[in-house]
Amino acid sequence: MSAMGKILILQVLKMSAWFQLALICKAHQDPIATNGHLFPWNKVRLPDKIVPVHYDLRIHPNLTSLNFTGTVKIEVLVKEETSFVILHSKDLEITGATIIPEQDLETDSLGKNVSVLEYPSHEQIALQAAEPLAAHRKYRLCIEFQASLAEGFDGFYKSTYRTVDGEKRILATTDFEPTAARMAFPCFDEPSFKATFSIKISRERQHLTLSNMPKIMTLELEGGLLEDHFDKSVKMSTYLVAYIVCDFRAVSAVTSSGIKVSVYAVPEKWNQTHYALEVAVKILEFYEHYFNISYPLLEKCYINARISFFLLDLVAIPDFQSGAMENWGLITYRETSLLYDPQTSCDADKLWITKVIGHELAHQWFGNLVTMEWWNDIWLNEGFARYMERVSVNSTYPDIQIDDYFLNVCFGAMARDSLNSSHPITNPAETPTQIMEMFDAVSYDKGACVLNMLKDFLTEDVFQNGVIRYLRRYSYKNAKSDDLWDSMANTCSEEDFTGGFCYTRSQAQTHAYHHAEEHMHLKEMMDTWTLQMGIPLVVVERSGKQVRIRQERFLKGVLQEDPEWAALQSGYLWHVPLTYFTSGSGSVGRHLLRTKSDTIELEGEVSWVKFNADMNGYYVVHYEGDGWDSLIHLLDRNHTALSHKDRTNLIHNAFQLVSVGRLSLDRALDLTSYLRRESENIPLLQGVGYLEVLYRMMERRGISDVAEGLKRYILQYFKSVIDKQTWSDGGSVSEKRLRTELLGLACVLGYPPCIEKANQLFTSWVNSNGSVSLPTDVLRTVYLIGAQTSEGWNQLLEYYRVSLSATEKNKILSALTQSRDTDKLTKLIDLSMEGEVIRTQDLAAVIATISRNPAGQALAWNFVRNNWSKLLEKFHLGSSSISALISGTTSHFSSKEELEEVKVFFDSFEGQGQELRIIQVVLEVIQKNIRWLERNLHVLRKWLVDNVQRT
Repeated sequence: MSAMGKILILQVLKMSAWFQLALICKAHQDPIATNGHLFPWNKVRLPDKIVPVHYDLRIHPNLTSLNFTGTVKIEVLVKEETSFVILHSKDLEITGATIIPEQDLETDSLGKNVSVLEYPSHEQIALQAAEPLAAHRKYRLCIEFQASLAEGFDGFYKSTYRTVDGEKRILATTDFEPTAARMAFPCFDEPSFKATFSIKISRERQHLTLSNMPKIMTLELEGGLLEDHFDKSVKMSTYLVAYIVCDFRAVSAVTSSGIKVSVYAVPEKWNQTHYALEVAVKILEFYEHYFNISYPLLEKCYINARISFFLLDLVAIPDFQSGAMENWGLITYRETSLLYDPQTSCDADKLWITKVIGHELAHQWFGNLVTMEWWNDIWLNEGFARYMERVSVNSTYPDIQIDDYFLNVCFGAMARDSLNSSHPITNPAETPTQIMEMFDAVSYDKGACVLNMLKDFLTEDVFQNGVIRYLRRYSYKNAKSDDLWDSMANTCSEEDFTGGFCYTRSQAQTHAYHHAEEHMHLKEMMDTWTLQMGIPLVVVERSGKQVRIRQERFLKGVLQEDPEWAALQSGYLWHVPLTYFTSGSGSVGRHLLRTKSDTIELEGEVSWVKFNADMNGYYVVHYEGDGWDSLIHLLDRNHTALSHKDRTNLIHNAFQLVSVGRLSLDRALDLTSYLRRESENIPLLQGVGYLEVLYRMMERRGISDVAEGLKRYILQYFKSVIDKQTWSDGGSVSEKRLRTELLGLACVLGYPPCIEKANQLFTSWVNSNGSVSLPTDVLRTVYLIGAQTSEGWNQLLEYYRVSLSATEKNKILSALTQSRDTDKLTKLIDLSMEGEVIRTQDLAAVIATISRNPAGQALAWNFVRNNWSKLLEKFHLGSSSISALISGTTSHFSSKEELEEVKVFFDSFEGQGQELRIIQVVLEVIQKNIRWLERNLHVLRKWLVDNVQRT
């Protein structure tokens, strides 16, 4: 190298001292800011030296240029002296920042400009003060920023809709949970950093604005803009902040306690908001009574001369990824979760809307009033809200029969929790991706089912009192699981204390199995359900009056004879609150199983024993010896000796036990033979559902003889109940659900009378140009059959384009995905990717339903593989959409070749999702499917030969 070259290199190295520092820091894993300087914080979680007290947020979104500018003034308290402030910011351009000491706040001081360092890897910025910030002093951080409205579904993002005239209109809305407030304004974006908020939003005259609190004034700005000012909020976490700029219309009513409830939607869908308003008012009043705590925004807020009432707004957003979001006082929903059209919405839609409203209103207490300390305990929000769906809807809308739906909630939780890739209810989560993955069936559904089990164990009154104590004790604060158990174990007034624990004397006498030691060990008991994953298998063996019980870990796809079985069982022990009844008992017996095995002495000789009364417990039961034989005989002889929930529970347990080798498939199928005499729809649907699952597995695998055998069996065995179904909308909710499910299945299986009737209704509907009203319970089935012809498919797609009913669009889209024409399926995928005709929010559902179609399973899986990078541009890595895309296209695979294909693809991710928990889930599910087929295909084939009548 020449001397001149060496000199140039030395000059470059001297000029790039920060670059050299960056290399050194990188070797030591020190964070480097975007400008090459050392970032003063290296953890994902924020330091606790500074806490926010109040945010003054001013936002100006421009719905023409699709960007926004803003200023946030954050009053903070410095707990320890520090020279920098670390807070969150993602995809925001910081245009200026100052820090003003408390003593200068009353003056005109603009504060001192501070340097801003950005560290995108942790979504953090650092404000570096020229002088240290003193401990125990307050300061005001003033930060100016700008950004584009986000294109996805997180942060402050753009949504659109078209009027009936085809005009495209734009709105701006927020969705911050769990870690997206930082995309809208710089903030301390962790749940424990609660603060108050004052929000001001600029808008054009044709728009309106909504936020968490009531609007207190509107100012005229230069250029014809208006600025709406909202009242100061209660203390809340950043993920609950919300604001919307739109041109929606609302319908309103006032609750008995004076809360104005409004439901907003795009103007053309205003007439679909009335049912949601009725539900919201009734359930809000129920919760105020049940919790004995006023609607929390009303409780702590002062009502000054500017405000005469408090608000709860529910808003249907055209583009929304999840079902709904519980922002305090401004709850946002997907349109299908809020809007009810009597012409096209069936009772299943009504159930969905009612329970989602119940869920989100429960969050105003669970999650908003009392917030989990960190995302590892998100179940305290979501599990409780899922549980309270059942409680609130049962009380306000008993005809909907949500109790029967709740059985399926627990069945779904068990399906997920019986895999080794499950996780504890309380589970570590640090990164945004890990946090998003916590919003799953374990946190929601298992959390709800464990709470229901605890309620059954403690009794309703004791449980409710514990809930109220928990909410009161931690109002406007943060809590963790231990705080809940402490509140549950101490629920009484002083005069109710007996034996050193909180339990009334009358309750103690009525429920003898509740003794002091059990209450003292409530935390120990509940830790076995929240701190370890999985579900217990309770093995029961009766010998005369003695019942021997033992517990194991229930793990699908793993048999006792497998080498790994012992290791996978090691260390697992639950405190299981067992319930049982017998042929000779008039009441439910109770026993707390704390050890691996135990013995129960019955009062007399019995012919059968059934554990898990009404399936209030979260466990699977296996009956050894002649236990199953006696129960199968009971169902054949007198099935009404058991409740319909117990019958449903037995069917579920039998088929689950097949997957662990404890019960043969033919015995599980034999158990369902009593269903020809079943009068209740829930156990009937449970049994038919398992047969349908088997049929679809065989059809996808191309095992045509077994698929044909199952088809014949279903149509023969359930012919009488299928033929009883009317193509109308009459009957109870469960009868309507049975009609929808049975007629849909019968048509899929090619039952001629079903197809003929569906075609007749479809033709009539088409000829009327959509003016003929079809029965809503059979709408999906009619569309499904109509979509099987090319002409019908095209007509449905065209009607999909113009329909104003989100629930109807869902039904049409489901039908379109069942075409056997792969060109048409490809068109649906393309339209979903474009996001105009079919919204991007529906892409994951479209791909998943196409994948369940035998003609589309390879198409869907190849699409995901070939477009993975594009999908990650549309959805965040740990989002529900990405999980649904992965699970929906692979979890039905059942061959070793498919397993290897999935493994190879996921191994190639290289940081683009390789760590996702859902990947481990689907790999385990595929392995389970393979093993199930290897063990049970020949059994199923023989059983069908023995049970299907040949014609």
